[in-house]
Amino acid sequence: MEFEQLRQLDAIARTGTFSAAAEALHTSQPSVSRSMRSLERELGCELFTRSRNHVELNEAGELALGHARAILAEERRMRDAFDDLTRTNRTLVVSSIAPAPVWQLTAHVTERFPGTILTTETIEDEREVERRLFDRSADLVITRRPIGLPNVICAPLMVENLFIYAPENDPIAQRSSIKMSELDGRTFLMNADVGFWGDMTRAAVPNARIIVQKDSNVLAQLLKTSDVLGFVTDVSEFSHPDQKRVRIPIQDADAHATFYVVAMVDAPKAVTDIVGMYRR
Repeated sequence: MEFEQLRQLDAIARTGTFSAAAEALHTSQPSVSRSMRSLERELGCELFTRSRNHVELNEAGELALGHARAILAEERRMRDAFDDLTRTNRTLVVSSIAPAPVWQLTAHVTERFPGTILTTETIEDEREVERRLFDRSADLVITRRPIGLPNVICAPLMVENLFIYAPENDPIAQRSSIKMSELDGRTFLMNADVGFWGDMTRAAVPNARIIVQKDSNVLAQLLKTSDVLGFVTDVSEFSHPDQKRVRIPIQDADAHATFYVVAMVDAPKAVTDIVGMYRR
């Protein structure tokens, strides 16, 4: 007995003829007829009352149909369960407090665990990132502080440092370092997708005018052609040297972030293996 025979039996019951069932299953009518004869021989009884243009399940056929549909439903549940398992093990949700550590994590996962897909989101609120971990709406989270609880595993991922990105003719371009308070009241360009860095800079320079750009290409062009200050980190896409701009280190402690990758202890192995890459 084969699953295909059971699917054909179900299709015949739904459509009323062998030919209609064959059309629904994208096969031929003779193939369906042979398959049903084979099933009848295997079960030891006829399943249909046959007429010239119609077939109807007899008592044995109705009994066979009930079992067939139960078996097919169980097969679908089994396939769905394995599909869910595959998605859980191979497609992972990552919530991060900033975008740059996601780039690094993605690069490492792609290299070490080919085929694993990361679905990522950047959230500015640290508490919300941690909530995503504990309510299991995220498989992995990236935070700025280690979580030392017995039900989680945590490892340092990377360090990111914030700089002022200034035109070379700006007076602050000659400085070896600077404090954010010295820049309050200036105008800055900023990428919209910077995670917690956005709140940090707004708090540090409350009187500054911050122009947010959602399109990174537009932001790059404005930084290249204008004399407005910008922010850049040592791992961002604008960290490469620019002939007309310089990077000035920021002295404030908040301008230096250590990121940690965190997962639940009982997470799937595909998740804990990723955290394990960074544990020393």
